[in-house]
Amino acid sequence: MTARWVRRVAVIAWVFLMAGCHSSETPTHPSHELHALKRGNGPEPDSLDPQFARTDSAAQIIRDCYEGLVSLDSQARPAPGVAASWDISADGLVYTFHLRTDARWSNGEAVSAQDFVTSWQRLINPSTGAPYAQALQPVSGAAEILAGQRPVGSLGVEAIDPQTFRVHVVRPIAYFLGLLAHWSTYPTYHGLAPARVGEVVSNGAYVPTAWIVGSEVTAQRNAYYWRQPAPSIEQVRYLHIADANDEYARFRAGGLDTTYTLPLQPLTHLESTPDATVHRAPQWGLYYYGFNLDKAPFKDAQGLRQALAMTVDRERLVASVTGLGEVPAYTWVPPGMAAYEAQRFAWASLSLTDRRARARALYEQAGYSLTHPLKIELRFPSGSTHERIALAIAAMWKEALGVEVILGGEEFKSLLQRIARGDTMVFRASWIADYNDPWTFAEVMSSGFGINLPKYHSAAYDTFLKTAAGTVSPLERIAALQAAEKQLLADAPIIPLYYYVNKHLVSNHVRGWYDNGMNVTYTRDLEWQP
Repeated sequence: MTARWVRRVAVIAWVFLMAGCHSSETPTHPSHELHALKRGNGPEPDSLDPQFARTDSAAQIIRDCYEGLVSLDSQARPAPGVAASWDISADGLVYTFHLRTDARWSNGEAVSAQDFVTSWQRLINPSTGAPYAQALQPVSGAAEILAGQRPVGSLGVEAIDPQTFRVHVVRPIAYFLGLLAHWSTYPTYHGLAPARVGEVVSNGAYVPTAWIVGSEVTAQRNAYYWRQPAPSIEQVRYLHIADANDEYARFRAGGLDTTYTLPLQPLTHLESTPDATVHRAPQWGLYYYGFNLDKAPFKDAQGLRQALAMTVDRERLVASVTGLGEVPAYTWVPPGMAAYEAQRFAWASLSLTDRRARARALYEQAGYSLTHPLKIELRFPSGSTHERIALAIAAMWKEALGVEVILGGEEFKSLLQRIARGDTMVFRASWIADYNDPWTFAEVMSSGFGINLPKYHSAAYDTFLKTAAGTVSPLERIAALQAAEKQLLADAPIIPLYYYVNKHLVSNHVRGWYDNGMNVTYTRDLEWQP
């Protein structure tokens, strides 16, 4: 990697907004009506701790309420966050971040380089048990710390002074700046676990002030944030509605300003929603089914797993069930990620008829038949969309192979807990890119990764990843990642179903909405206009 200089960004302090930050009186804005923006936010978040959260709904709140060294622009490209600028050494091994002098915690205290040191040490500490701890493996000492071979204090980060944070990496990392926009790398106050909601000190544009479990999280404007959002949005309410039809009904009744997703209804009907605009755009995300590889019938049953993957008619699924522009998935890495050509199942080019014939042979080799059918349970999050998909796929398996499927829907957090306990056979899951690089997908299925839900373990796969991580040649790196993806698809620990599209209804009163491959829209960039 060649040396790069990112120009320091001058920031004008909003002193007039900060001066009365602890006033008990509501400020007046003559040209704007103050508004509590009501964002549909999907299922209940699993945590609001940056080092523990792993769900998309949690991520949206954390991105609004905390900020890392790097943020994202409207096209999901790395942009200055707490760091106004950074330098990268000529060999690509040292990053020096220059923090904004006006970056503040919500109590008015300055955000310091030491806050990042202690927060990253908390993330990498094995005793923390953070699901994204392995994301820091590019940092010097991280792999050894995770393995219990070195103390946490040996992590390759240092506070040069209160406004200068330095990171040493083990090799040039093409995606490192994008990784630092991920919420797990955000600082917590003094590197400690956040206080309970209502007492949290955070450094983002908003501060979480209330959490009604099963209903909503509320966040209030952080008067100390370095770049104040539009004054019309004083408060954000993140409403958690698992069912897309219920969410749409709430939106039409005026109870939401933006939706998390769209229901399975004709697009023309959705586009006729009064005073609203439908937003759709490609997303680097995958909807998939995972197998529990730790126990029968799918442990050591690669052929059986392939048989189930082969018999899903993805084209019919996205045309007749989802119907909002989703794309059939035959790869693990979605198309369109930086400089990468995704690898497909070896059978992906076969007709559905030929795939089903091959699947029946594999099914019988595994010991099953029409008179002795496979009996499985398929678990999925509650909601009409997930249920309709599960019903469709269960019917496809029944038609092609005679598989008998028991369907089970439950609240999303409960499903995650069930998967973690190993109390599943087949389960619905998804993965959405953390940055624009195929590594964000490849790493998830590495042995021991905290969010490797099928508990996939392949020495060959891990070796390919190690090769990709260790080479400085971009071509060799991509080749190794493609070899890893081929191995994964051959082993079939998962069934890719379709690639996501961003899909939201946005009130015409909300201005500034944008779409990108990461499906990230910061509330701080929005404005409410009556």
